[in-house]
Amino acid sequence: MKTELTRADALWEESLSLFPGGVNSPVRAFRAVGGRPLVLSSGRGAVVSDADGASYLDFVGSWGALILGHAPSDVVAAVTAAVGRGMSFGMPTEAEPLLARLIQSAFPSMERMRFVSSGTEAAMSAIRVARGVTGRSRVVKFAGCYHGHSDGLLARAGSGVTTLSLPGSAGVTAAATADTIVLPYNDLPAVRSAFAAHGETIAAVIVEPVAANMGVVRAAPGFLDGLRAVTEQYGSLLIFDEVITGFRVAFGGVQGRTGIRPDLTCLGKIVGGGLPLAVYGGRAAVMDALAPLGPIYQAGTLSGNPVAVAAGTATLRRLVSGDAYALLEQRAAALEAGLLEAARGAGVTCSVVRETSMLTVFFTLRPPVNLEDAQGADTERFARFFRALLARGILIPPSQFEAWFVSTAHEREDIDRAIAAAAEAFREAA
Repeated sequence: MKTELTRADALWEESLSLFPGGVNSPVRAFRAVGGRPLVLSSGRGAVVSDADGASYLDFVGSWGALILGHAPSDVVAAVTAAVGRGMSFGMPTEAEPLLARLIQSAFPSMERMRFVSSGTEAAMSAIRVARGVTGRSRVVKFAGCYHGHSDGLLARAGSGVTTLSLPGSAGVTAAATADTIVLPYNDLPAVRSAFAAHGETIAAVIVEPVAANMGVVRAAPGFLDGLRAVTEQYGSLLIFDEVITGFRVAFGGVQGRTGIRPDLTCLGKIVGGGLPLAVYGGRAAVMDALAPLGPIYQAGTLSGNPVAVAAGTATLRRLVSGDAYALLEQRAAALEAGLLEAARGAGVTCSVVRETSMLTVFFTLRPPVNLEDAQGADTERFARFFRALLARGILIPPSQFEAWFVSTAHEREDIDRAIAAAAEAFREAA
């Protein structure tokens, strides 16, 4: 007897006929965890609902962008008002400086900045600026750090590239990555060796100051300071990719917490309030090399889109005016402790790596310090754990190599519900 398709099933079948693999971003396809992806129709607070009306407590949060949860009223009101004034102009608007000043108050290193539409654009453009200013070609990145899908930065990238076990990407030529030096995360001696051999040709080092695309992996003590020192020694630029950590770990990101001042910073996700917006910026002397002032070209029709700017401005105003970060720390710390206790109760070996309101459950004995460690995690057990949580109405990222995100919309009872579900899921996944 043929089973009648649900609305979500039918939409997924249609998507398969329209989009490669049925999705518009690979990690959404659930290939690493099995089953059909959710087809979502709405979100409110900490909960999302699918096309069949089933609800899930959400720890994906649009991959970290929704620090206030889904559809916060003040952000929705700001977006609605902006739409009424016009959705796009292709000209400067009065809204752009408002958001830029908020960003600058959090990131003083961004003396000049430029709005773009995605983290990929921000990182790609920052690399171009670094090469243009220094006149050098080589770039150092770290295995497992993801800086978007531009060709030169896909070498041993994290996020979906790691999830799908791809070394890079077909279509990326050897020439495109020839100037990319890939080193192990947290390995300062390897960085120093690379600079000893190639320092005069290295334009920049780009790094996630807390890695979040091989799962959450913290920078070891002294690692970021060491990067700042070696880049200054050789006249290279230091680029902090704070697309995830910016406004997540603190209002001023990792650089605000550590006092390390990079030459360039990339921001995204939270800065757009859930809409497509990203930013890159840094020292005035560096950024003023961009056209129309200088010879380095970068442009975008929708850069600084007024609707996205409105969403970002409303989000940052909420974050700067209240006790959001204390609340996030409290909720995330409770989740971390509860997950560890639930795993112990189920007799499951795992580690939970948390940095403020983002965390990853690794099915490993010790917290990873680099990509090789992270790839040693038991991904089959993670897939069972994911499916068991999903069956209990808890949505986490469908990959061992991604971060969970807590939002201000998560109440204490939501955290308790997730812990209770995890206790059962750990036993089921054992």
